[in-house]
Amino acid sequence: MRRSKPEKRGILPDVRYNHIIIQTLIHHMLKRGKKSAATRIMYDTMDLIKERTNGKDPVEVFDAALKNVVPMMEVRPRRVGGATYQVPMEVPSSRRTTLAIRWILASARSRAGKSFAEKLADELMDAAKNEGSSIRKREETHKMAEANRAFSHYRA
Repeated sequence: MRRSKPEKRGILPDVRYNHIIIQTLIHHMLKRGKKSAATRIMYDTMDLIKERTNGKDPVEVFDAALKNVVPMMEVRPRRVGGATYQVPMEVPSSRRTTLAIRWILASARSRAGKSFAEKLADELMDAAKNEGSSIRKREETHKMAEANRAFSHYRA
């Protein structure tokens, strides 16, 4: 077993917007290590958002979308005497943003047609307006936690 937990590496902010979470989203977007392609797609997305919201700051739209998608509660499986219970637990802050980014990217990828930049821009704008499939995913997670509230006394 590992003696100590390895230290977390800091993520440097992105070049254009000087925003750490945008850089994190770029890292999550990577396919086969093509970081320059992922960066270009992200900046195209931000340009599309600015264009479609009549010059509104795309970072504000991005932050609003992320804030709306972030889950507060989730269920974790816990074994108690041979039975496995889905125990609702509060989500740690680092996992919140990771889950939100993962859900936004997954729902953008599942959208039909168009380039990925357009799909991601549409998903971010929908999430900022509290709609779209990433918001639905958060609602499902919250419903699961609410439904299993009876098992909350099994928290570790």
